[in-house]
Amino acid sequence: MNAATVAQTAHDVVRNYDARSASRDEILGAWFDAGLSWVHYPDDLGGLGVPRGLQAVADGILEQAGIPSSKTLNPIGYGMAAPTVREHAQSHELARAWLRPLATAEQIWCQLFSEPGAGSDLAGLATSAVRDGDEWVVNGQKVWTTLAHIASWALLLARTDPDVPKHKGLTYFVVDMRAPGVETRPLRQMTGQAEFNEVYLTDVRIPDAHRLGPVGAGWRVAMTTLMNERTSIGASGSRRGEGTIGDAVALWAQRPDLRTPVLRDRLTDLWLRSEAQRLSSDRGRAAATVSGPGPEGAIAKLVGAELNQQVYEFCMDMLGPEGILYGDFAMRDVGAEDTNRGSYVQQSFLRSRANTIEGGTSEVLRNILGERILGLPGDLRADSGQSWREVPRG
Repeated sequence: MNAATVAQTAHDVVRNYDARSASRDEILGAWFDAGLSWVHYPDDLGGLGVPRGLQAVADGILEQAGIPSSKTLNPIGYGMAAPTVREHAQSHELARAWLRPLATAEQIWCQLFSEPGAGSDLAGLATSAVRDGDEWVVNGQKVWTTLAHIASWALLLARTDPDVPKHKGLTYFVVDMRAPGVETRPLRQMTGQAEFNEVYLTDVRIPDAHRLGPVGAGWRVAMTTLMNERTSIGASGSRRGEGTIGDAVALWAQRPDLRTPVLRDRLTDLWLRSEAQRLSSDRGRAAATVSGPGPEGAIAKLVGAELNQQVYEFCMDMLGPEGILYGDFAMRDVGAEDTNRGSYVQQSFLRSRANTIEGGTSEVLRNILGERILGLPGDLRADSGQSWREVPRG
């Protein structure tokens, strides 16, 4: 199957389901059934078994039809949960049962990884999972959980063995966010939005069938999630001028009264760097079609996060005193389509502060690049060889 065949399949779906009359669930369900949600997945898991690079062909046709994609409506589900479920679910049937409503955005997903005492040191987490027959009983607290307030399912990393080194005592689960004992509390951000949450897990029961990967292999499964997360967050638009740089160019076009030669030079530099980032993202996506996302995804995430901040700093500098004018600080929940970018420049500037923290801090990513790509010596780790229980914690 080639690009022309993928395009024909996509056009057929769009023709059969008019965006003005059919529901979004119907259209995205047909999109999944036609194999267009993730074209590189197996036939009955929302794919066609063709190279990942052909996804852009299908996505472009969906966008032209004015239909929002799963990538926008369910970002954590699409970019992080789906590849993890596809690779590690215990059965093909269960993977399909999760992936179709994920692809239609009927079921939003979130990611229960970070904890108050284990943010950048994810492997140091303390949330426990204790086996009880065919179930696991989970207790702990997670934080900075995007979209937990509207999620149906969550990816959960928990400690199942405290008597081995921290990376080896982890197991990975899918947890029902509506299960008894799951409590979600919104965290207000400086944008006024409550996109992040803290989640409390009290005697939450998870069937063993919802375990992803073997017991004790949670860190390996988590790497599937994290590498896809970094690739997803770091990916820029597939077309020239898309993404955050588009906001800066639009502001430049709208406000000729604010233009100066110095600002023009800054915008030109940001444009060139954004274009380099876009082409690097394309190359990373192409490489992932062969072997899946690797540590190179850390490059896209690191560069993209810092570039986003610099783009919105440019916008604020261009606005001058107008930049301090902010619409509404009232606390409000947000939907999946509102995450990561604001509705106007000031909000986007404030939201971009999180870019260098979420999905791995820039400091952690530089360590990954130094150790795994450049082959530099690793950091000294005081807890090396110790069991998790032996490591002092504040």
